[in-house]
Amino acid sequence: MTGRLDGKVVIIAGAASRGEGVGTGHAMAVLSAREGAKVVLVNRTADRAEMLREEITAEGGDAMVFMGDVLKEEDAKAMVAATEERYGKVTGLVNNVGGGHPGTVAEIAEDDWDRVVQINLKTAMQGTKAAIPAMLRASGGSIINISSIVGWAGMIADTGTAAYATAKAALHGLTHSTAANYVTQNIRCNCIIVGTVETPMVAHLGEEALQRRVDMVPMQTKGTGWDIGHAAVYLLSDEARWVTAVNLPVDGGLIGLRTWPR
Repeated sequence: MTGRLDGKVVIIAGAASRGEGVGTGHAMAVLSAREGAKVVLVNRTADRAEMLREEITAEGGDAMVFMGDVLKEEDAKAMVAATEERYGKVTGLVNNVGGGHPGTVAEIAEDDWDRVVQINLKTAMQGTKAAIPAMLRASGGSIINISSIVGWAGMIADTGTAAYATAKAALHGLTHSTAANYVTQNIRCNCIIVGTVETPMVAHLGEEALQRRVDMVPMQTKGTGWDIGHAAVYLLSDEARWVTAVNLPVDGGLIGLRTWPR
């Protein structure tokens, strides 16, 4: 039986989880490899990415680690060059680098604002800019930007994360612009809007806060990184060949049913 991503080479920027457990990048990498893709695990530090690579290869998958900071144009270009050297092409890119800082627009320091916008938005721009020439050489590809419900529906989001919400909202514009610019060249670009999933990134919130995140979801169930991973596999696959410029919420109905009583 062939995998849904056989013949694909996928770069996942921000692949390794920040702590114990399965984050969105981890899940996307493992599931992509299980479906036959060769996966490039991009992280600023190599230790957790190497552990993820070992997990993938133990299951019979093929993965390599690239250590670099995709905020930097030279690192983003080197990431793509290393991928083409090892696997011969690039057909998929997931821009999953992210991070936040607390504060309303009146409270946050300028340096913190700039850092959050760069981490969430500029990394996606640099990764996309570097990957597109390689995708053109490969006769097409799929780009996925990982956004957040915080950037789509502030009314149901944490009201104290202005910079993070702004940067994630900007990813929706980057997604549509990229999709429009390359729609006739077989390069698709979509965005996954991540809901209140439970990942290592939010583990510090504590049980009470994590339960509130579940309670606000219309489906009344907990989302995980695996839910995001399955959506990414679809968008990276040829099953989604006619899907581009889409902002796809994976959120248990939180956006679509925002009037649901909570």
